[in-house]
Amino acid sequence: MNARRASRIALVALAVLLAAAALLWANRLVVLRHSLGWYTDLVHPRAPNRPVPWQAGPATPDAPPGARPPNVIVILADDLGFNDVTTYGGGHADWNAATPNIDALAREGVRFDHGYAGSAVCTPSRAALMTGRYPWRFGVEFTPTPGAMARVASSLYDAPGRIRPPIVDHDAAARVPKFGELGMPGSERTIAEVLRERGYRTLHVGKWHLGSTREMRPNAQGFDETVFMESGLHLPEHDPRAVNSKQDFDPIDRFLWPNMRWAASHNGGEWFEPGGYLTDWYTDEAIAAIRANRHRPFFLFLAHWGVHTPLQATRADYDATPAHLDHRRRVYGAMIRALDRSVGRVMQALRDEGLDRDTLVVFTSDNGAPGYLGLPEVNRPFRGWKLTLFEGGLRVPFVARWPARIPAGQRIDAPVSVIDLLPVAAAASGATPSADRPIDGIDWLPWLADRSAPRPPPRTLHFRDGSYRAVRDGDWKLIVSERPKRTWLFDLASDPTERNDLSAARPEQVARLRATMDAHHAGMPAPLWRSFLELPVSIDRTLDEPQRPDDAYTYWIN
Repeated sequence: MNARRASRIALVALAVLLAAAALLWANRLVVLRHSLGWYTDLVHPRAPNRPVPWQAGPATPDAPPGARPPNVIVILADDLGFNDVTTYGGGHADWNAATPNIDALAREGVRFDHGYAGSAVCTPSRAALMTGRYPWRFGVEFTPTPGAMARVASSLYDAPGRIRPPIVDHDAAARVPKFGELGMPGSERTIAEVLRERGYRTLHVGKWHLGSTREMRPNAQGFDETVFMESGLHLPEHDPRAVNSKQDFDPIDRFLWPNMRWAASHNGGEWFEPGGYLTDWYTDEAIAAIRANRHRPFFLFLAHWGVHTPLQATRADYDATPAHLDHRRRVYGAMIRALDRSVGRVMQALRDEGLDRDTLVVFTSDNGAPGYLGLPEVNRPFRGWKLTLFEGGLRVPFVARWPARIPAGQRIDAPVSVIDLLPVAAAASGATPSADRPIDGIDWLPWLADRSAPRPPPRTLHFRDGSYRAVRDGDWKLIVSERPKRTWLFDLASDPTERNDLSAARPEQVARLRATMDAHHAGMPAPLWRSFLELPVSIDRTLDEPQRPDDAYTYWIN
């Protein structure tokens, strides 16, 4: 009797296990899509918000602001398009999302009309900004992506009207290091390290995305203090203060929502909940850091998560946008309002502390806006998006202000890049960049401070994403792609929006620029980690538009 009962129990248990296994198998994609978030909840529970204990500087200054090295502040937006600010004559004023505070920086300082990101995607661009070097010089060529993405990439990307599939290298994905181990090596010398050696207090607030191991985090890369973005929600999804916009056509958005959390840390400590909507809270902490260090030179890197997806705004900013707009534009416009407000609040804090004249403030973006927003106007007038090497992916808002040194009202049409920020900051502070490695950026302060000084000669800028590469030399720009096998040549002087491909008509320029490109990349080290994913990107269509066989397109390699 007992044996028969035990047998029945075993059979029932087996049936339950089989049913559970079948259920998991049937929903395996759902499980895979949510697994990172569940893992995060298990390994990194979030403590309640607590005050950030910024270390206070001296109670009184050793010298007045004008008699000591200038403070340096870099405010970096995330995925902000060229046309997302009103500085350049466009923007979204009709959404009630004008950018008067960013515009004021340009008006009171300098507006760069040819400002370039270091890459068309996040991590390489940030590595370029931090080091003043092309990031492939030290193996940072791709944006860190969990290897598990390979298992769900195709299903996430699949949608009606998409005729070009993603390319997944499952072998490379299986060999990619852990997500947190992907980043900038500690052997690189950052702006923070250069300025700290000059006596600056170095402060980081916000996104990093250059690695999460101890030797890759900001504290090991020259920053004395860091408020670190640990995950990717601007507010909890169901927070009553939040207004969300989900783009179901976007595979990145479909991955972010179930897996991102609302979390921060201070100096590598335990995770805790931020003190509000990320853009506003990061600004609160930036202002607290400024006040704590007002009596000594400081470098502040305020790296916003806005306006990156997932699209989330505060209810107050959303309600300030016109009700007749579609929901996605209202949320996006509200996020721009918050970002511009941040700039205004930082500048007011500098004025309150008597520091605004003697602080170099630079505002820019890590790359252009993405096509996967489904908003065609964000990079106008330029073609292309984030992930592409057309101007829409690389040309970004770029303004600077330093009243003690930079005369107001300047407009510069010479190309500048985020790789210039290290040599500029070094020159402003009296520091010296490393002499043991190439520095690719240039110091443009001399020809901003003295309008009679000769302008620099035409420069060459390189961009690289695996075999997908571009070079701008003077006004000529060459883009080469292996998938598809294609070459584009543009004369940006006569065709700034890259509509007229001259590669067939000007083969001598193609040959010259290709030789320049090949010479630059010869001997560069292999990437620190292999790419395993290639996603097709239409140059002239947003992701929610059906693809056509004759569309111009490229593949983003990551």
